[in-house]
Amino acid sequence: MLYEGSKLTVRVDGDIAVLCFDAKDESVNKFDQATMTELGQAGAMLAETPGIKGLLVTSAKAAFIVGADIMEFGQRFKLPDAELQAGMAESLAVFNAIEDLPFPSVTAINGMALGGGLEMCLSTDYRVMGAKAQIGFPETRLGIYPGFGGTVRAPRLIGADNAIEWIADGKNRDAHKALAVGMVDAVVADDDLEAAARDLLGKAIEGEFDWASRRADKTGPLALNRTEAAMVFETSKGYVMGQTQGHYPAPIEAIERMAQAAHMSRDEALKVESEGFVKVAKSPEAASLIQIFLNDQLIKKKGRQYAKLAHDVHQVAVLGAGIMGGGIAYQSASKGVPTLMKDIREDAIDQGLEEAAKHFAKGVERGKLDNRAMAEGMSRIRPTLSYAEFGEVDAVIEAVVENPKVKKSVLAETEDSVSEQTILASNTSSISIDELATALKRPENFLGMHFFNPVHRMPLVEVIRGKASSEEAVATVVDFAHKLGKTPIVVNDCPGFLVNRVLFPYFFGFQQLIADGADFAQIDKVMEKFGWPMGPAYLSDVVGMDTSQHVENVLAAGYPDRMKQDEKSSLDVMVENNRLGQKTGLGYYKYEKDKKGRPKRSQDETAYELIKSVQRDSQDFEAMDIIDRMMVPMLIEAARAFEEGIAETPNEVDMGLVMGLGFPPFRGGAFKYADTQGLQAICDKADRYAHLGKLYEPTQRMREMAANGETYYRMS
Repeated sequence: MLYEGSKLTVRVDGDIAVLCFDAKDESVNKFDQATMTELGQAGAMLAETPGIKGLLVTSAKAAFIVGADIMEFGQRFKLPDAELQAGMAESLAVFNAIEDLPFPSVTAINGMALGGGLEMCLSTDYRVMGAKAQIGFPETRLGIYPGFGGTVRAPRLIGADNAIEWIADGKNRDAHKALAVGMVDAVVADDDLEAAARDLLGKAIEGEFDWASRRADKTGPLALNRTEAAMVFETSKGYVMGQTQGHYPAPIEAIERMAQAAHMSRDEALKVESEGFVKVAKSPEAASLIQIFLNDQLIKKKGRQYAKLAHDVHQVAVLGAGIMGGGIAYQSASKGVPTLMKDIREDAIDQGLEEAAKHFAKGVERGKLDNRAMAEGMSRIRPTLSYAEFGEVDAVIEAVVENPKVKKSVLAETEDSVSEQTILASNTSSISIDELATALKRPENFLGMHFFNPVHRMPLVEVIRGKASSEEAVATVVDFAHKLGKTPIVVNDCPGFLVNRVLFPYFFGFQQLIADGADFAQIDKVMEKFGWPMGPAYLSDVVGMDTSQHVENVLAAGYPDRMKQDEKSSLDVMVENNRLGQKTGLGYYKYEKDKKGRPKRSQDETAYELIKSVQRDSQDFEAMDIIDRMMVPMLIEAARAFEEGIAETPNEVDMGLVMGLGFPPFRGGAFKYADTQGLQAICDKADRYAHLGKLYEPTQRMREMAANGETYYRMS
């Protein structure tokens, strides 16, 4: 063994050296400081060892290298600029040393090579990829960009336009897409990977491949003249700016640095890359997106813990067909779970089947499924008008009309038709789980499983624990949600649960702005520019005014001290006039179908005339006033819910808001946004709006945290 560390080894096999990444006591290889140090030591040893004619780089894990250790890097990003940049320079020198070895090198890519893992692959002369492997640069999803030479080597290898696309969108690519652009040199069956890489390396050693010329291209200036370079980079920058609305600085910075370094040598270009990397690493957007990644890791860790207590769900039943029931049945069947879909009416069953078939058909249309897979998926959904087969199901998801009396009746009826071990879960969006449990003989087997609409697109599921819900029931539903490809957040029962409870103070802020004379279209523009996918008026139209009014009434009853409104609101006016939003074609806006059959909004003066009846005045508001009046009550309600133990951690609250509501990811969620602003600043803004009511009253704990300079996250 030429070199043996805890992260990698190097052995000499004839006239070639084999560098194998194999982190001891770890399930995956990742780039942390220890790995970087060992790679530097191994590279120096390789350069000094006589008789070696080539280097083969492999991995002993199921994945090559999954990327950098983001926990460690997140801490490093707190360092002063000069110190961070010096550390980056040391890391770049390690990759350069591999690239500059006096013999050819080949990487055998198995499983996944992401971020720094792919940059390691780029430091060698050639790459052979397993047919099932995937590679990519996910860094922009964390608010940064490739900082180990990715923005320098990738454009010189696959062209600036392809490199920009790979880096800016942060997506993984399969082997055939990687081969098509030249990111890898060969794709082979996974079992043949090392043999094929050895064969390529042998041919390079023998001179059949001009590895020195290949390396010169990769370390020299980009093969574009200045006019061509200007066109490529400026066009790409404009497109990416349009896609991100300027909220995500990392991809723009990456393009600008690639443009600046286009006609430089490798070492000059790497300095430019590092300067830009330090800039984006210090941005609040990076801090927020990294926190979201860490939140996701925490939720997955909790999911693995729940899985140990869970019962397997081999067969599920959905009560209530229609749009929601059909969506849940589709989601279940698409993941391979046989699903009964029950209703009391044939027409509702037909509607549910049509909903499921529509989603399967879209999968075929997009090339994700073939007709056979669609047929198999639909065959897993068995419609029924009776409970005859319910004795075999492991879990039942109730999705009938949002009426407590109806739900209680259906749940009690269902409990008599299933086994004593079957889990019952209600897809209610607001009705108390503890209240519904009073109708059941086995409340320990009952809890909430709140899907968000549309089911096939929204990633979040709220798992609502009632006072009687057993740990096994909670664990089973969490595990099943993961099986459905969803992210489950476990919350305790309360009016509105977590997501709707925190959302509606935002809506109340909106209604108070309208009452004070604000233009709802202006509010939408401001909040969409802030980063929400839809402004509050547009969102109300999409959700449906009657649905919003129902949840508002539930919350008003649950929190009368702050959510009961004494005056008629613009929402009430819309419902009175049957302007329920997109479902009726009229709401705050009017809607007509575009060429693809999708509702397209436009201004409607009638809406303004109706709203005048609930407006005290007409006035213009500064953008920051609108933002603060909308966001402050939301942040305070999030704090209340957390302090009451509705959610266990700030991480889960923020993930619920990002995944369930579309809270701007680059702002990180309510608590990360509060940390970024500073809790003292939030309390000061709340005090400025104290006249608007208790929704703007910070909790005592918030004031204590503000006074002590505390944050919700340690990495803030």
